[in-house]
Amino acid sequence: MMRLTALALTGLMALAAPAAAQSLFAPVAHVDGAVVTAFEVGQRQRMLQIFGAPETSAEDARDDLIDERLQLAEAERLGIAVTPEELAEGMAEFAGRAQLGVDEFVGRLNDAGVAVESYEDFVRAGIAWREVVAQRFGNGQTQVAPDEVERAAAAPPEPALRVLLNEIIIPADRPERAQRAQSLVPEISAISTYAGFAQAARNYSATPSRERGGAIDWLRLDELPPQIAQILRGLSPGEVSPPVSLPNAVAFFQLRELGEVTAQTRPTTLEYATLTLPGGRSPQALAEAGRIAARVDTCDDLYGVARDLPPEQLRRESLPLSQIPDETRLELAKLDPGEISTGLTASGWQTLRVLMLCDRSYRAADADEPDLGAVQRGLVNQRVAQKSENLLAELRANAAIRLE
Repeated sequence: MMRLTALALTGLMALAAPAAAQSLFAPVAHVDGAVVTAFEVGQRQRMLQIFGAPETSAEDARDDLIDERLQLAEAERLGIAVTPEELAEGMAEFAGRAQLGVDEFVGRLNDAGVAVESYEDFVRAGIAWREVVAQRFGNGQTQVAPDEVERAAAAPPEPALRVLLNEIIIPADRPERAQRAQSLVPEISAISTYAGFAQAARNYSATPSRERGGAIDWLRLDELPPQIAQILRGLSPGEVSPPVSLPNAVAFFQLRELGEVTAQTRPTTLEYATLTLPGGRSPQALAEAGRIAARVDTCDDLYGVARDLPPEQLRRESLPLSQIPDETRLELAKLDPGEISTGLTASGWQTLRVLMLCDRSYRAADADEPDLGAVQRGLVNQRVAQKSENLLAELRANAAIRLE
């Protein structure tokens, strides 16, 4: 009987395997003769979750893939093809946004169950659509009248949005830590109360805010990394964000309050100093950082502190917001000039980064008048983006789309 049972189970498994494979690659949508499969939807959904996208449901993934089928078809109609060199460059550019090389980025995707082919398809569609938009609306085809530029330059700035948050930052700098961070995603994502999030922050977070249940002070959205700002805009008070991938960490944010702040203008450049101390977040290193914080009021004071240290331990930089790494930019957004943060580490958590904000610059030092050229480029970019959305909507309206 045992032998017969084993043979029967073997037969059932043999029958089930093709059925499972057929189900996995079954169409979930038809787009003008092209097919979107269940496998692709699952792959894209994982990617959206890893990228920290605000919408990560299976329906969101399916809709993204439908749009990409339309975008690729339009690219083919215009004779646009993505070369291997362009694909490699695009993959490197996207991985670089997370301060990672392509191989390391692809390795992390593989660890999460995402095939490199799925990543390639995602990047290829983005490059192709960018070329479509450039061909249709670029090269001077989108114009803005001079009086529009002048009106935009003279218009009062819109109020900036600010958020009051709780945060959980979980280390993921080593495979075992990354695995632990991923294992905590379901638990933290299911939190629906402030008290529950605060307890999770005390249990799991690696930043100083853990002692306050993850609570941090008001942050301006326009000073945060764009992907984080986009996620926060979609939250209601009490809601917890999807997991956000940062270099060597996974972050969660809970919105406490959303408000407005009247801003003269958006900061364009941040000047900051980084003093590195050996020991990571050891008591000794944190105590030394505390002594330094008590002695300094400005970034200039750090030169005296670092007088007897190797020159490479103190760096002072003035960079546009877009060139500042996301985790550094997030930490600087919490500071006023002259304030210090000890929330970041480097070298596999073996070095403590004492970060000090020197100044926020809202305009180039030599700019007495608004840069009308920059204003014009901004208006053109907005108009091109709107035309791009309109074109995609038109393609959707004219396509034969059938959902399974």
